[in-house]
Amino acid sequence: MERWLNVGKIVNTHGIRGEVRVISRTDFPEQRYRKGNRLYLFLPKESEPVPLTVKSWRVHKNFDLLRFEGYDSIQDVEKFKGGMLKIPESALDELDEGEYYFFEIIGCSVYTMEGKEIGKVKEILTPGANDVWVVEGEGGEKIYIPYIGDVVKKVDVKDKKIWIEPMEGLLP
Repeated sequence: MERWLNVGKIVNTHGIRGEVRVISRTDFPEQRYRKGNRLYLFLPKESEPVPLTVKSWRVHKNFDLLRFEGYDSIQDVEKFKGGMLKIPESALDELDEGEYYFFEIIGCSVYTMEGKEIGKVKEILTPGANDVWVVEGEGGEKIYIPYIGDVVKKVDVKDKKIWIEPMEGLLP
């Protein structure tokens, strides 16, 4: 069975020409929202996703604004509010070595190079120069692991395991 990945949530309409406001959940908006790309809309009360083809995309005040082929008025897209835009996992592109999708990292167990388990990755922060993986330890404490080569030594997304060499003061 195909796994679906969130790209964004439609939070409102924008104007009268069928544009929708989207809060994105993708690191690749220019790729996902490229004209002609296929997205699938999952609505709360519908059992089947609605296939949509991107007609246009632009950014306005921290929102991605999208229009879809065949949906040219506010009346056409009003019913899309609250829906999630997704893509099938099979539509993902191959990443370069050392690059990972968030869903591949979240849920991984983190170990020191000596084999001591630290916890599981619960979320990923993107503050600037590098991502920071938020690991929840055994006692519920949060440990912030910078995704840099000096710290993260090995990632095995297949077995959901990560090995790190903690810098001084990184671990409690």
